[in-house]
Amino acid sequence: MKKIGIGIVGTGFSAELHAQAYADLCGQDVQVVGAVSATPERAQAFARRHGISPTFSDYQQLLETSDVTIVDLCVPTSLHKEFTIRAAQAGKHIICEKPMTGFFGDDSHDDRMVGATPKAQMLAAAVQNTDEMIGAAEKHGVKLMYAENWVYAPAIQKVKRLITASGGTIFELRAEESHHGSHAAYARRWRTSGGGALLRLGSHPLGAILHLKHCEGIWRDGRPITVCSVMAQVANLTEIESFKQEKNHWVVKDWEDVENWATAILTFSDGSKGIVSASDICLGGMKDTLDVFMSNARFHCDLSRSNHLEAYAPSPAVFENEYIAEKLETKAGWSSPNVSEGWALGYQQEIRDFVDVVRYDRTPVSDALLGRQVVRVIYAAYLSAEQGRVVHLKCISPG
Repeated sequence: MKKIGIGIVGTGFSAELHAQAYADLCGQDVQVVGAVSATPERAQAFARRHGISPTFSDYQQLLETSDVTIVDLCVPTSLHKEFTIRAAQAGKHIICEKPMTGFFGDDSHDDRMVGATPKAQMLAAAVQNTDEMIGAAEKHGVKLMYAENWVYAPAIQKVKRLITASGGTIFELRAEESHHGSHAAYARRWRTSGGGALLRLGSHPLGAILHLKHCEGIWRDGRPITVCSVMAQVANLTEIESFKQEKNHWVVKDWEDVENWATAILTFSDGSKGIVSASDICLGGMKDTLDVFMSNARFHCDLSRSNHLEAYAPSPAVFENEYIAEKLETKAGWSSPNVSEGWALGYQQEIRDFVDVVRYDRTPVSDALLGRQVVRVIYAAYLSAEQGRVVHLKCISPG
């Protein structure tokens, strides 16, 4: 069987999760053959942790490496379009982290004012960016895979099977990802992130909702159910005056031109509803939840918390050198250490699917068209929040 070589681009949080997932697959026919970071020291430290060689400080060097079959883009969203197109031109298959792309302004925008751009302009540009990425992959005959791990999470995969088995109708889906805020500098400004909590965090729950409604439409009527309209509100809640006067700040502050709270209400082509929430003002660790309300069933998924293990420590120093759970502010008191976080969140299943997509020349469960839909709906939500009205979308299948 032909060897599949992986080149990981970026060495941050998502790269760590992907590298851990590859470790379960690596063998004679699958191997991480390189990593690249703009900071050589970070690349070398990442490589040592995961047994990767060689490392590069220049993306082009990785693309010119003949052993690389797939490039895995774990870089800030503002780089996704350029890096995808360059990889396609080099004949490399692409795994693109969420969100697929967005709007980042241009040389005419002040870095701190990109978020003030009219949202109708943003929507058109962001969708065009997705189309250029998809077009480049098609032109050069490579796979473009959208890394939305939620659709691979075992709980959501089981819910999908139960929905099909029930034969019922989905009335409403409610999903949320929230935590106390990203400490990454790129996340605080529109220029590099493409949006705030709704894009950076909300793309996960939105992707899951869109996937489930798509699948429901296919098995019932032979065509996907899509979003017809969006109504949303966004806010920067750390601008509340009483919060700014507090001495201790447990949530991230100093956001520049992006929101840290958002809720969007979706109406689907069959009349059903979806609610997506995302925020950077949630203490107590990650909140990754999905609720499904059906005509004959109800489901609740909690992807970040489990009762497999509970632990207690009188001081955070007790577990100082051991990972407990993502975004947990303290290791003191009772906690629920994550036993297999990558598996529960779908990263291992996602990576296995993407490798098999290349190996067997098939379509991934999470493809670029899902990434396009996510971008389109989120920027329509930004337009709704800006104009205070419902934004209507054409109820047609993308592509």
